[in-house]
Amino acid sequence: MLATIQSLGLLGLDPYSVTVEVNISRAMPAFDIVGLPDTAVKEARERVKSVFSNCGFPYPEGRIVVNLAPADIRKAGSYYDLPIFAGLLCAQQILSQNLSGMAFIGELSLSGELRRANGILPMLLGAAQMGIKTAFIPYENGAEASIVQGIQVYMVRHVKELVSFLRGEGELPLAPKNAQLSEPPSCLPDFCDVKGQQAAKRALEIAAAGSHNILLIGAPGTGKSMLAKRLPSILPEMTREESIETTKIYSACGLLEPSSSLIVRRPFRAPHHTISSAGLCGGGSIPRPGEITLAHNGVLFLDELPEFQRAAMEAMRQPLEDGKLTISRAQTRLTYPSRFMLVAAMNPCPCGYFGHPTKKCICSPAKVSSYLNKVSGPLLDRIDLHVEVAPINYEQISSQKQEESSAEIKARVCAARKIQEKRFQKGNILCNSNIPPALLQECCQMTTQAENMLRLVFEKIGLSGRAYDRILKVARTIADLAGEEVIQLPHISEAVQYRSLDRKYWGV
Repeated sequence: MLATIQSLGLLGLDPYSVTVEVNISRAMPAFDIVGLPDTAVKEARERVKSVFSNCGFPYPEGRIVVNLAPADIRKAGSYYDLPIFAGLLCAQQILSQNLSGMAFIGELSLSGELRRANGILPMLLGAAQMGIKTAFIPYENGAEASIVQGIQVYMVRHVKELVSFLRGEGELPLAPKNAQLSEPPSCLPDFCDVKGQQAAKRALEIAAAGSHNILLIGAPGTGKSMLAKRLPSILPEMTREESIETTKIYSACGLLEPSSSLIVRRPFRAPHHTISSAGLCGGGSIPRPGEITLAHNGVLFLDELPEFQRAAMEAMRQPLEDGKLTISRAQTRLTYPSRFMLVAAMNPCPCGYFGHPTKKCICSPAKVSSYLNKVSGPLLDRIDLHVEVAPINYEQISSQKQEESSAEIKARVCAARKIQEKRFQKGNILCNSNIPPALLQECCQMTTQAENMLRLVFEKIGLSGRAYDRILKVARTIADLAGEEVIQLPHISEAVQYRSLDRKYWGV
C-alpha cells in the first residue's frame, strides 16, 4: 500500500514543500528512507518503530520504503518523524481519512510524545503561502504559530491524541491567533547610570537615530562597554515586519523561548573575540546563521575589536554594505539577512594608554602601529562614526547631578526616525544609513555654506567616495535630530568631526 503525506523543510530560512511517500510491500522486512536524508532523518525509523511498539499500534509487516521528495534536496533535522508515522498508519488503512491539504511537522519521543522543533514559524508561513489549510505541530511550538494567518494550526502533545482526532473521536487545541506586539518591560541598562561622557552619548544618539555604525576608542575603564550596552535602551521599537523577520531567524536556530510568539526587543549580540569567521558569518556543510544574522534588525557589539581574527573582521565588509550575507558551499548556496548596527570598542594600543592625558603609554611606536593596523582601512571606512571616549575626572564621577535618562534620549531618536519614515514612505528604505547613492543628493540637500565646507574637507583630507557618502548620511541624521529639512553648516561640521580619529590614530 502507498500513502502520501505533506510536510515541509527548511533551506536556510526558506521553507519548501516535502512530500513523504510511504510504501509497504510484501517482501523481507526492512525499513529504508531515501531522498537524501541526513543522519537525524535516517534515525527516524528507530524512533517510529518504538512509538508503534509503546503506543499499541500494529507495526506493518514487509518492506517499508519512505521517499522524501524532492529527492535532489538534502533533508536535515527531525521534522519528518510525525509525517512518516502518519504515512505508515495511512498505508495500513488505520487512518482512512483523506489527509491532502494537511501538513505534519514534528519530532517524536520513544513514548509517542511530540518534542519541540526548530524552524516551525518559517515553515508555517511558507505553508500558508503554498495553500496548505491545516498543519499539525508539537504543542510546545504553539506560541510561535500564533502569528501565522490563513492556516489552521493544531497543537499535538501525543500521537494518540492525533490519531483520535483524525478518526473524529477527539479534539485538538488550536494555536492561538493574532499575537500582538507589546511594549517590552523596561529592564535594560539606562544611560542615567553613566557619569559624564556627553560627547560619546551624543554620538550614540546619532547612531541610534540613523542606524549608523560606530567605533568607540579609549583607554581601559573609560566606559566604552558600559555605553555600548546601553544603546538598546534608546533604539526605536521594532515594527511588526521586523519582529517577524527576527523571530523567523531565532526559530530556525532553535533560540526562541518556548513561551515567545514574537521577539519584540531588538537583538543585542556580543560575541567573544575568539569567535571564528564561520561563527560570526555562519557556516557548516549546510550553512547555519552566524552572529551577524542573529543581530539582524539589532546591534552587533564587538568589544576589543583588534583582538578579533583578521578573517572574521574582514568577512563583515560585504554584509555591512549589502545588508545580506551569501554563503556558498558545494551542495547549496544560502542568503541570510544581516542588516545590523555595528558597535565596536577598542583601546588605542596594547597597554591601552596611548594618548592618555595622565598615564604614560609603555608601548613602542611600532607596537602601537601594529595594534591599530589590525583594523583594516576598508573596515574602518565602513564605520560612520569614530568616537574618542576620554577619561573622566573625579568631579564628573562623584557628581550628584542627575544624568539624562534613556527615555529622554529615546524620545528624540524616535522623533528623528518618524521624520525618516515620512521621507522614505514610498520606498523600501528604513533609515538614513540605508539611503542608496541614487537618492543621496535628493535626500541630503545642503546649504551653500555646508556644501563649501564639505568640498574643502574632501579636497584637504582626501576622503574616499564611501566616506563622503557616509558623512552626508550622518549629517542628514543630525539635521533630523535638530528638526531641519536642509543640512546646515553645523550639521556637516559635526559629521566631519566623527571622521577625524582615523587621521589621529591611523594617520590616514
